[in-house]
Parts: sequence; C-alpha cells; structure tokens
Amino acid sequence: MAQQPVKIGQFELYTVETGRFRLDGGAMFGVVPKTLWSRKIEADQKNRIPMATRCLLIKSTASNRIYLVDNGCGDKFSEKMSSIYSLDFEHSELVRSLAELGLQPGDITDLVFTHLHFDHCGGTTTYDEDNKLVHRFHNATYHINKRHWQTATHPNAREKASFLKENIEPISEYDDLNFVDDRHVFEDGFTTIPADGHTIGQQLPFIYDDNRTLVYCADLVPTYAHVPVPWVMGYDMFPLQTLKEKESFLQEAADSEWYLYLEHDAQNEIITVLHENGRFSVNQSMTMDDLA
Repeated sequence: MAQQPVKIGQFELYTVETGRFRLDGGAMFGVVPKTLWSRKIEADQKNRIPMATRCLLIKSTASNRIYLVDNGCGDKFSEKMSSIYSLDFEHSELVRSLAELGLQPGDITDLVFTHLHFDHCGGTTTYDEDNKLVHRFHNATYHINKRHWQTATHPNAREKASFLKENIEPISEYDDLNFVDDRHVFEDGFTTIPADGHTIGQQLPFIYDDNRTLVYCADLVPTYAHVPVPWVMGYDMFPLQTLKEKESFLQEAADSEWYLYLEHDAQNEIITVLHENGRFSVNQSMTMDDLA
C-alpha cells in the first residue's frame, strides 16, 4: 500500500527508510549499564544494537519544494566496514524508498542535514561506473548549519572518525551550499531547533501548524530508549550539554504534545512523551500511517 502523507500546515510528510546498521550498545548508552539498556534494545553477540537510518521527506504545497532530511549511511563502505556496521540494504535503501514515493534523487530540491556524521549524510554521494564520486541529488541545495560546518571540516580527534573524507570533501566542493544560522526558517511552519550536545550545530527540523507539531529528533533522542534524561550516548561530545538540552526539549514536547520522529529507532518510528513524577517516559508509539 502506498504511503499516505501526513499533512501539517502546507507540508506533506513521508517516511524514507534508507537501510539498517548496527552500533555498539555500550557506546549508544554511555554510562548506562548493559543490564539496564539491554532490557529495552537487545544486543547481538558483538554487543551491537540495530539502528535505523530513517529520513523524512517534506513536500511543500506552497513552494513546490521537496525537502529530504538526512540520507543515511550510503553505499560507499568497503566490505570490511560494511561488516563492522552490519549494513543492511535488504530492509530498505535510499533510492528504492524514494522510488516507492514516485521520486528520483534528482527531484529533491533541498537536502537538510541535521549534521554530517556518516550515518546522516553518506547517501549524498555514490561511486559511478568509473569509481568516481558523484552527487546523487544534483538539483538540490544543501542546507548545513554554519557552526556545524566548522566542526565537520575542523573536527577534534574524538569526533574525526565520524566525519568521513569521502563524505565531507564532495559536499565542500558542491556548487549549491547554503550555510544557515540557528533556527533557520525554511518556510512558514518549517524551522529548526539547535542542539549542541551531540555535536556542535546539530539542527532538528521542526514542522508545525495550529494543531500538530512534528520534530525530527536526529541524535538528541535517537531511540525510544533514550527518553530518560540521563540516558545519553557515549558518542556525544558534550554530554552535560545534552542533559540540559534533552530536559528542556522533552518538557516542551510533553507539555505541547509534540510528535517525536525517531531517526535511529529500528522499531519505533514516532513517539509522544509524558512527564510524571519528575521523569519522562514514552506515552505512545506510532507510525506515520497512524498520523495520516
């Protein structure tokens, strides 16, 4: 059955699944003991947990622009790296998922990057028949937070492994880059929320009208298991900053009944949250079809 769009204001929203991969569970949950996090997401024999790379397609009925938020890991990994991360394109794949929506990469007018870690921007480019890197979305403007671009092109030693040369260099050479400020307004009803704990200049797309708000959570809340405020990734550059950002974000999400779109949760696509007795918890888990 074809996806039915979720309509918020002047926008039609669609899920774009781009594959599955696995990351170390300990790294995904930082100081939280495995005895706790493994009750929520089961690890394999290598201590890795399943991860989605769930992107968001936004069609504007006002401007006729077609936005794609993030684009997954891509297909440029060697066999060794593919094995390390257990890349799975049988589940889903970027170009195939776009085709299911009647689209090709060339139809995308705008790529909105939450940030440029490899699992968020790897699908931007691919190798052609001559083993040369080519841009998939050759008609799109690339939107990147200004502060994050400085981070991605001048990373510290700890974060450097997440900014792969084969991803960053082609983006830096692209003709149509748009470096945006915090809370950039793409159109009425479509802006971003800045979050600096995971990486400096991460931007979370925020789509709203008078009735509903959907937030693309990227790596501020990567899975439903990360809703408790202290459950912070070991990958975060500034975990204390993440704690502050999550608490204020989740408070507003609970108070305003936001829909939280989870990029990395392999089982839960969208959640709402509750705040009771000083703690945040998942209220509902749903899919885009449930909101349509």
